[in-house]
Amino acid sequence: MSRQASGLMAWLIQRATGVYLALFSTYLMFHFTFDPPTDHASLVAWVTHPAILVALLLFVPVVLAHAWIGIRDVMIDYIHILTLRMLLNIFFSFTFVASGLLMFKAIATAGIGG
Repeated sequence: MSRQASGLMAWLIQRATGVYLALFSTYLMFHFTFDPPTDHASLVAWVTHPAILVALLLFVPVVLAHAWIGIRDVMIDYIHILTLRMLLNIFFSFTFVASGLLMFKAIATAGIGG
């Protein structure tokens, strides 16, 4: 893949993930504003609903891809010392992987403890 095609792919992924994040965040805002769960059991029931569960499981890689492309582009534009940029890339890679694993664990175990 050429360098220009790689930039175009990153741009498309950033836009697509941004649309999903905007739509799902709007849904969450309206849901929790107008129909908030009254207790833990109702929150667990909401999270374990198949449509919500799929949307939340899709949310994890979408938010991580969006964040990765965004932080990578900022570092490419503003951090000119290659070693520092590589170290920050490694740091953010581990941070995003750990965050993703914790988010998946929280979603997967939502109904177990309730």
